[in-house]
Amino acid sequence: MTSRPAAGGGRWVEVDPARVGRWVEGFADRHGPPTTTTRKYGLLLTAPDGSTAELYAPPGAPVGADVDAFVAAAGTPHRIGLLLARKGAVAIGVAQGPDLVVSKVDTRYVQGRTAAGGWSQHRFARRRDNQAKAALGDAADLAVRLLLPEAARLAAVVCGGDRRAVDTVLADRRLAPLVPLRAERLLDVPEPRHAVLVAAVGAARAVRIRLRDPAPDPAE
Repeated sequence: MTSRPAAGGGRWVEVDPARVGRWVEGFADRHGPPTTTTRKYGLLLTAPDGSTAELYAPPGAPVGADVDAFVAAAGTPHRIGLLLARKGAVAIGVAQGPDLVVSKVDTRYVQGRTAAGGWSQHRFARRRDNQAKAALGDAADLAVRLLLPEAARLAAVVCGGDRRAVDTVLADRRLAPLVPLRAERLLDVPEPRHAVLVAAVGAARAVRIRLRDPAPDPAE
């Protein structure tokens, strides 16, 4: 389980689907038996002491009407596609539950920034832009080869890396069938490598929970 501060208050924790039921039991032990409300994203748990937990369903999993249904759906081994892209590197895969069953990583050289000025700087900038475009074009070709044939079987497509790079890849008209499957969350990953792709499977399947402590009593 990982934890980090959440923008706007509270904190995010990420829990393996197999441990969500136990996590909810621990939340109830610490804060009292919560009431459960169905939300578009998943479930909202509100404890008697005012603490709340927003449980976000993993990509491709239905929300579920109660905790038991949510836990069962989250733990179901859905088939998802993964597209990780940054500058000159892309990693594409297909996971069945926790297992990465299809994977391919491709890298292309993209020149870094130069300190030169004037005409030389513009020339290097154009060269860098052309290299980046070529790399993302290759990434789209790779997605066509690996993800497009799987489109009808995928519950979701989870993306990660640089949002602009991912958007550019998915803007390829051939990949239009994948766009409706794209999960809202963008995984924060380093330069795509095979190990990064493997780790992304766990991150994509994790149940994200936003925890908020009760508001302080102004009278105190």
